[in-house]
Amino acid sequence: MSQPTVPTVRGLVAPFLERFDCPHLLRLDFGGFGVDVRVNDERLAAWLADYFRDFHRAPGPAHCEVLAVECDPQTLPVTYSVKEPEPGKTKIKEEWADLVDGRVVRKRLTGMLFLFGQGCNLALGPCLDNPNQVVNFINNRFIEHKLNQGCLLGHAAAVAWDGEGLALAGFSGMGKSTLALHMMNLGLDFVSNDRVMLGRDSGGLTMYGVAKMPRVNPGTVLHNTSLAGVMPDADRAAFKDLPIEELWSLEHKYDAFIDECFGPGRFQLEARMKGLAILNWKRGGGELKVARVDIAQRRDLLPAFMKSTGLFYDTGADMPIPDFSEDAYVEALGGCTVLEVTGGADFETAARELTKFLKG
Repeated sequence: MSQPTVPTVRGLVAPFLERFDCPHLLRLDFGGFGVDVRVNDERLAAWLADYFRDFHRAPGPAHCEVLAVECDPQTLPVTYSVKEPEPGKTKIKEEWADLVDGRVVRKRLTGMLFLFGQGCNLALGPCLDNPNQVVNFINNRFIEHKLNQGCLLGHAAAVAWDGEGLALAGFSGMGKSTLALHMMNLGLDFVSNDRVMLGRDSGGLTMYGVAKMPRVNPGTVLHNTSLAGVMPDADRAAFKDLPIEELWSLEHKYDAFIDECFGPGRFQLEARMKGLAILNWKRGGGELKVARVDIAQRRDLLPAFMKSTGLFYDTGADMPIPDFSEDAYVEALGGCTVLEVTGGADFETAARELTKFLKG
């Protein structure tokens, strides 16, 4: 009696490669990491080319290839496990199946499928309806690459001045991306919106960003003149008179393209890490204060920065599992200035104070 065939990523991908031709090629460069994105749909290719406008590269070899196939939701012969919601949330959004050569992740709400492992990467399903999920998948190939090189993953936005960077972390809802965009008004460069990878070498600590545009809420747009063009006039009229608490809590997001809002050449994916600022403030919290802390003695602040690798990271069968422990973060940040921002949530004052630190 023959044994049942064990699914593999390559085996699952093969039929779709036969069904769908992917003639549209997008060449990307993420800090020296070349990615070729091959797409079957001209509209999706054009959308991705525009989104990644700051990261195109000339023809040449790539480190990674990603296929993006626009089609109806597909069914695969695998048994999924459910990813439990994060604390405080109830909706199940993702499920996954581990295979001998990689992983499949399915987005429950959209039907998008993502298959990856052993150099094979496929985004499959209604991509045009969910292009930001394709963007995240592409960026996750770069994140995986850096983590496999020994980097740690941080939940932070980041800005830079003259090659030196400051990561901005904070507990949920603290406004790290909003603060980063306020600091951009003071002449800084943008490094990352929501994730940074930290790597140490003989020269110190380096942080690497992710090629994802900030997704900002109406409160952020209305309080930063550089973002004026992000919001349609009809939305501005609808939101401008809302109470501040209601405004900031709206589940309404806009992509803020860095070149459109702040000028070309302002999105840099790498900087020497001068510091980490952790937002631990609150509205109506009084006078804003910025103070240096010893992270080894203030481990209570680490959860604001530490980030789980999530379902889209796979070390691979021949790779050792990296150390993402609390001790590893403390050690990495040992030679880095860590600042705690307390008091009232005052973005303009914090932007000025943290920019002084970075430029100083």
